[in-house]
Amino acid sequence: MTKYIFITGGVVSSLGKGIVAASLGRLLVERGYSVSVQKFDPYINVDPGTMSPFQHGEVFVCEDGAETDLDLGHYERFIDTYLSQINNVTSGSVYQTVINKERKGEYLGATVQMIPHITGEIKSRLTLASKRNNPDILIVEIGGTVGDIEGLPFIESIRQFRSEIPREDSMSIHVTLLPYLPTSGELKTKPSQHSVNVLRSYGIQPEMLVLRTQVPIGKSEKDKLALFCSVHRDNVIECKDMDSIYEVPLYLEKQGITKQVLKTLCLEEKQADLTKWEELVYNIKNPKKEITIALAGKYTELNDAYISVVESLKHAGFKNSTKINIKWIASEDIISGEDVKMHLNDVDGVVVPGGFGVRGIEGKLKVVQYARENNIPYLGLCLGMQCAVIEYARNVAGLKDANSTEFDKNAPYKVVDLMEEQKNIAGYGATMRLGSYPCKILPNTKAYSAYGSELILERHRHRFEFNNEYKDILQQNGLVISGTSPDGLLAEIVEYPENDWFVACQFHPEFKSRPQNPHPLFLGLVNAAIKRNENE
Repeated sequence: MTKYIFITGGVVSSLGKGIVAASLGRLLVERGYSVSVQKFDPYINVDPGTMSPFQHGEVFVCEDGAETDLDLGHYERFIDTYLSQINNVTSGSVYQTVINKERKGEYLGATVQMIPHITGEIKSRLTLASKRNNPDILIVEIGGTVGDIEGLPFIESIRQFRSEIPREDSMSIHVTLLPYLPTSGELKTKPSQHSVNVLRSYGIQPEMLVLRTQVPIGKSEKDKLALFCSVHRDNVIECKDMDSIYEVPLYLEKQGITKQVLKTLCLEEKQADLTKWEELVYNIKNPKKEITIALAGKYTELNDAYISVVESLKHAGFKNSTKINIKWIASEDIISGEDVKMHLNDVDGVVVPGGFGVRGIEGKLKVVQYARENNIPYLGLCLGMQCAVIEYARNVAGLKDANSTEFDKNAPYKVVDLMEEQKNIAGYGATMRLGSYPCKILPNTKAYSAYGSELILERHRHRFEFNNEYKDILQQNGLVISGTSPDGLLAEIVEYPENDWFVACQFHPEFKSRPQNPHPLFLGLVNAAIKRNENE
């Protein structure tokens, strides 16, 4: 029988509920429990796939092609698991399902209402997630802040769900902020008290509080919160700001969170072996080297737009006891050759990540060219591969004004073009090439040396692809297509063998990197960058 942990947030948004959920999941996994995590997002979008990265951050893609909230990336990385569409539930997807059922007559003419139809659909998603892999524990994070109007259907569904199962089979954890007033040197508990009162007014009494704070919390504050929020003193958990998100599980463990969770859920308190995670954190806090990687993107104003890329770079750094400094470069700022030289003359490696649209593309092309011509280790991701192909076609193969039809439909050399199966698609949501696909690796290439395998599986999210009409001329001019679909029709990886590391892939390797098992392509980039730094 699956046990359920519901995590809500109070006082302010962006408290780090996802990191708390992922960290707790890790601590439970280390005790031998099977764990899955589900995210409830209150927005009306069916999924984040069509949302601006500036508003929502990265779209995380699962193995099954689901376009999901970036918190699912944290869940996968911390718990080292694979999630799917059922693990990300939005208001939009719930309403869409209910309306479709109504149109089909499945409600037999009944008046469709918030209760029981919307709440019933939400509860069915909970049940489906618990049945999918039959985890011992399902952690459910509710997005937004308690008191938000759009989140009320999810809160009500949880209230109903908890009343329908045995008391010991579920618990509520409320994550709140304790503001610190430096002028008086005080931590204020009143906002958290009010937040809990709002949650209780909806019929949910939290069994545990996780308190985000800048400074350690004193005994008096914990006692006050326990008293006024009707929470056991041992279940008032401090979660202080840490230098790295990967320190959070160990900090929460010291606060006794796992012991109290297992006690509340009437589960056996098993011994955890956190040795490997402690070694990971030690390497993070005690790097022996330091390098700088440039990340040249279109959405650099919001770092969360590239969060999986950044974390993947860090993972490769952890493996090498190396601190990775990210140099953020807005590709729109790269206009001239002097601009690119100014931005890249002090970096040890370059990443050009994914994206859509023509804005900033010429700047990205200049970044690619500078990295190639100056033998700066380069990794291109999705659009970063397409830019590598365009740049190579223009500046090496002599195909002047080569381009992608995404940016110029009348380009004389369409070296990147819309995928054939995409040409008759009208809508945008969930219509790209999405999810995990196999890729065949060519022996004696940098890609093969990185993977050590001839067949891999990687996640995709794109509409445009390498145009095979230009395959021969680009190969004749030295570009190596080192990875293809098993039938050889789709170019998945290209590289320039003359450089120490110049590899670009059509897929998104960042979605499969783990803190204790970095992705091979990011590891290849960072290893090359370390060698470059040591040789300078």
